[in-house]
Amino acid sequence: MLKEALLQMFSFLPQVRSPTYRVPFKEKLKWTGVILILYFVLTQIPLFGLSATSVDQFAQLRAVMAGSFGSIVTLGIGPIVTASIILQLLVGGKVLDLDLSQPEDKAFFQGTQKLLAMIFTLFEGGVLILTGSLQASSPGLEWLMILQVAIGGILIIFLDEVVSKWGFGSGVGLFIAAGVSAQIIIGAFNPLATSVSPGVPSGAIPQFIYLLTTSQPDFSILIPVFSLIVVFLVVVYAQSMRVEIPLSFGGVKGARGKYPLKFIYASNMPVILTSALLLNVQLFAALFQKLGFPILGTISNGQAVSGIAYYLTTPTGISNIFTNPLGVLFYGLVFIGSCILFAWLWVELSNIGPKDVAKQLHGMGMQIPGFRSSRTQFERILKKYIPAITVMGGAAVGLLALGADLTGALGGGTGVLLTVGIVYQLYEEIAKEQLMDVHPMLRNFLGE
Repeated sequence: MLKEALLQMFSFLPQVRSPTYRVPFKEKLKWTGVILILYFVLTQIPLFGLSATSVDQFAQLRAVMAGSFGSIVTLGIGPIVTASIILQLLVGGKVLDLDLSQPEDKAFFQGTQKLLAMIFTLFEGGVLILTGSLQASSPGLEWLMILQVAIGGILIIFLDEVVSKWGFGSGVGLFIAAGVSAQIIIGAFNPLATSVSPGVPSGAIPQFIYLLTTSQPDFSILIPVFSLIVVFLVVVYAQSMRVEIPLSFGGVKGARGKYPLKFIYASNMPVILTSALLLNVQLFAALFQKLGFPILGTISNGQAVSGIAYYLTTPTGISNIFTNPLGVLFYGLVFIGSCILFAWLWVELSNIGPKDVAKQLHGMGMQIPGFRSSRTQFERILKKYIPAITVMGGAAVGLLALGADLTGALGGGTGVLLTVGIVYQLYEEIAKEQLMDVHPMLRNFLGE
C-alpha cells in the first residue's frame, strides 16, 4: 500500500518525458551535445554572495563529482550518486525488496532515487554553506546561496535524466568526462599566466617551453603529463582484458560466437560510488564539528587535519607513500574494499548477474558447445566467472584509481581512470547505434 502511494506521489515530481520511439543516432548526438554545452554554461555561473576567501574542501574529489567550485553547480553529481549509494545498500541488504527487472519496481527505484537526490541537494548545499565551506561575503546571504546551490543541483538532476533518456550513456558519466577533459587541456596547454607567477604560462607544456628558452629547464613540470600518459595506457589495457565464453546458435548449424565478460565487469561505477562515499564522510565531519561533536575528525581551513576524515582524504603525490605510509595503507584498504562492495551491488542491481545473463542468452537460443542447452546450465557456468571477475575487477579498478591518484596525473588520477572508461563505453554505444542504423534488422536480433 505504501509503495503504491509513493508511486502516485512520484508521478507529481517533474520529469523528463521518455521517448515513445527509438531515438535515431543523430537525435541522440544532438541532445548529448546540447546538454554538454548547457553543463559548461552552468559551470560558469558564479554563486552570488560567495566570499573570495572560501576554500574548496572537496578539491581532491572535484573531478569525480563533476562540480565546479564557486558556481551554482558546486555540488555536481554528488546528490545523485549519494542517493544511489543509499538505495543500493537498502536493496542489496533486502531492506527494500525490489526486483528491478519488473517495470513497477524499476519505476519505484527511479522515483525514490530522484526524490532522494533532490533532498540531498538541499541538505548538502545547506551543510556546505552553514559550516563555512562556502562562505558568504556578508551576513544574511547564506539562504540565498543555499537556494542557488539547490537550483543548480536540481538542474544537474534533470540534465542527467535528459541524457539517460534521449542521449548517449548517462549524464553522470558525461559530466565527469567533460570536467576531467577540461582540466587536462587547461593543465597541459593553458598559455595564460597566473597572478602568482606573472609572465609565466600556467599550462605544464607552455611553462616548460618558456623555462627552456629563458633559463635552465625544469623537467619536473612535465611529471603530471607523463603520469597522465602512463595512467591512460594502463587503463586502456585493463579495459581490453576479458574472459570469452564460446557460444553456438542452436537454430543455425555451425554458427558460433563468443560472449565477452570484461575484467572490469562493473565498469567504473564502484569508483564513482566510493568517491561519493568519501565526500560524504568529509561533509558530515564538517557538520558534526559545527554542532560541537567532531566524532569524524577536525576540519581546518577546508582540510581534514585529524580523525577518520583525515585518514579518508585522498592522497595525491607519490611522496605520500614515504611521508605517511600508514595513512596511505588505511585509505587504500578502505577504498579498495568499498570498490569491491559497490561492484557486487552494482552487478546485482543492474541485472548483469549470472541469473539474468543466463536468462538473456538462453532466450536468444544460444548454447555453450559441449553442454546441453538449458538456462540452469548457463547459470551454473556463469557463476564460475561473473562473481570472481566482479570481485577482482572491483579490486583492480580501486587499485588503479589509488595508484593513479598517487602519480599526481593531470585531471586527477581517479578522474583520468573514470574518463577513459566513460569514453570507451560511449564509443561502444555510439558504434552499436551506427551499426543498427545501417543494418535495421540487427535491432530485432538484439531486442532493441
